[in-house]
Parts: sequence; structure tokens; C-alpha cells
Amino acid sequence: MERIYLDHAATSPVHPDAAKAMMEVLTKTFGNPSSIHSFGRDARRIIDEARTVIADTMNGGFNDIIFTGSGTEADNLAIFGTARLKKNGHIITTAVEHHAVLHACEALEKEGFDVTYLPVDETGVVSAADVKSALRDDTFLVSVMYGNNETGAIQPIKEIGILLQDHPAVFHVDAVQAYGILPIDVKELHVDFLAVSGHKINGPKGIGVLYAKSGVPLSPFLFGGEQERKRRPGTENTAAIAGMAAAASVAVQSMEERTNHYRELKSLFIETLKKHNVAFSRNGKVDESLAHVLNLFFPGTDVEAFLVNLDMEGIAASSGSACTAGSIEPSHVLTAMFGADSGKLRSSIRFSFGLYNTKEQIVQAAEKTANIVKRLS
Repeated sequence: MERIYLDHAATSPVHPDAAKAMMEVLTKTFGNPSSIHSFGRDARRIIDEARTVIADTMNGGFNDIIFTGSGTEADNLAIFGTARLKKNGHIITTAVEHHAVLHACEALEKEGFDVTYLPVDETGVVSAADVKSALRDDTFLVSVMYGNNETGAIQPIKEIGILLQDHPAVFHVDAVQAYGILPIDVKELHVDFLAVSGHKINGPKGIGVLYAKSGVPLSPFLFGGEQERKRRPGTENTAAIAGMAAAASVAVQSMEERTNHYRELKSLFIETLKKHNVAFSRNGKVDESLAHVLNLFFPGTDVEAFLVNLDMEGIAASSGSACTAGSIEPSHVLTAMFGADSGKLRSSIRFSFGLYNTKEQIVQAAEKTANIVKRLS
């Protein structure tokens, strides 16, 4: 039985170019990048080249790129690194953020900060007008994700960035799911901080990046050495940095081709389900969402049994929510979109497409999905 991986929004296979770049470093360049001898300088050169590559992918500056251990750390560095400069104040975010942002904001609430969690409409999109209405004189941080990891909903980042030009609050964007899928220009978007992750773009796990606009204050929340211009201590993971840079180059250069392919796969999956007369609806706007994410509601099914049946058929998909102690918690994203009493919370599946997926795989996966729906509903 062929196993079909349709959970690329959770993590993605490493691209051969990224693996090659990492292996080169792992076998030939072991020096500490902070050392002044030739071994250290060799490692530093690789990091500098990677920093240039990644900065170029988002039109940022060389010194604006901070390497972190993950997208989660990048989000936390932006949020806590901004809050630590304040004794109190107001933060604006949305109800559909990744937990890297939500849990960070909840932690700050416990410290006395005031947080506004903006609602979204039934397509999962926040209103820029709501952001504007929520702004206060003491608002110092606005954090809105670019593309949602569960539904693929794309937020009006540029519109929000423009309206914040008249307010002193800094603008943080979690672009972990959008990076490599949507064109990103940090200057055009008017963002101050932007977080991305290696393993979502066919790079390695354990590496992330925070774009931090030059001149915007940021306090480190880890302490140690003076790496990353004193903003993120710890010896840099040279191999992972090289791998992420290679993956980022491929992602940006192939973006149009890949996203067109993903949209085709998404349409093919939907059309195959329709062909088999399966009852389903889409969560969010399929045509106005991240190309690789498809979140579907199957009435009368149970998400846990559904995922088990998919796995037994060799198909990897997700509910898009956290699995804890053997039970799947209702998605906070779908709850924000449809309400806590909606049946969609227990009957929705996320399929996400990526490297190595073919049309033949998608047809096969959709046909098996249709059979499972008929069996469970």
C-alpha cells in the first residue's frame, strides 16, 4: 500500500538541496562560528551567506535576520522581546493565532498586560477595521498571523501594516505557514517583526528566523553569549541554517510553479469527492487561502475515527488541532469561526499538499476519503 502524505502544513519533507547543504556542513565545517581561527571563519561565512539569502527572500536587510531554534521561538522573541521593554500596556492579537502567539499572550496577561483577542468572520479573516477600533494609546504590540495553519485563511497584513503607520505600536506577523507560499516583502507589508520556520518550507526542523526591522527595540529573553548581535545567544546551528537557506532559495524560485500545482491538487481533491457524491463543505474560502491548505467539513463523521481510518488507508492528514492524551481537542480556530457549539469542530479534516505529491496520489486519496465518509456517516 502506497503511503500518501497530506500533512505538509504540520511539517514537510526535506528538499534534496537542503539535505545536501546540511551534509556538506556536517561533514566538513564543524568550527564554532564565533571562533576567530579559520575553522570558525568557515562556519561564519556559511551563516553570513545564509543570512543574505534569507534576507533577500523577504526584502529585508542582512542585520535584520535573527536565527532562532524554531518558528515558535521567533514568535516568542518578538512578543516577549517587545513586552520586556514595557512595565504594562496593551496587546492586540486574534483568536485564531498559532499557540506560539496565543500562549505567549496569555502568559503576559498573567503578568498584568492587557490583551485583546479580535474575532474573525466565518471565513477565518480578521477585519483591519476591528484592529483600528481596538487600538489604544497604550497599545504597544499588534500580532496577526499571515496565513492560518488550519484553514489557510490569509489575513489583510498589508492593510493592517499601513494603518499602524500612524500608531506607535510595533507590528509582529507570524508568517510560518505563509513563507514560501506567498510573496513576502517586509517593507511593502510595513511589518516590524516577521517569524518563519525551516521545516515548513522543506528545510530542517530546529531552525527558525525572526526578521527584526532595524531600529525597532527588542530585548533578548535568553541570556548567554553575544551571538546574533546580542539578540539570541547560543552557538548557531550552522548545518540547519545552511539547510534552511537552501530550502528558502528553492521555495522562492519555484513559488509560482508550486502554488499553481497545489491549487490544481486542491481542485482535483474537491472534484473527486463531488464525483463520488460525498457530502462536505469547505471551511474558509478555498480560492482566497494558502494554496496548499484545504480544510473540509464532513457532516455526520467524527474527526478522531476519521483520522484513524485515513491512517489505516495510508493517508496522513490532520484535524489541525492538538492531540492530547489520546483525545482531540476542539480546534480554537474553527471555534472562533463557527462557535463552540458548531458540529464542524468534531467533523473537520485538514489536508495539506506539498513536495512529492502527484495528481495520481490526490485522486487515490480523495477516493479513499470518500469511501471512509460513506462508511462513517
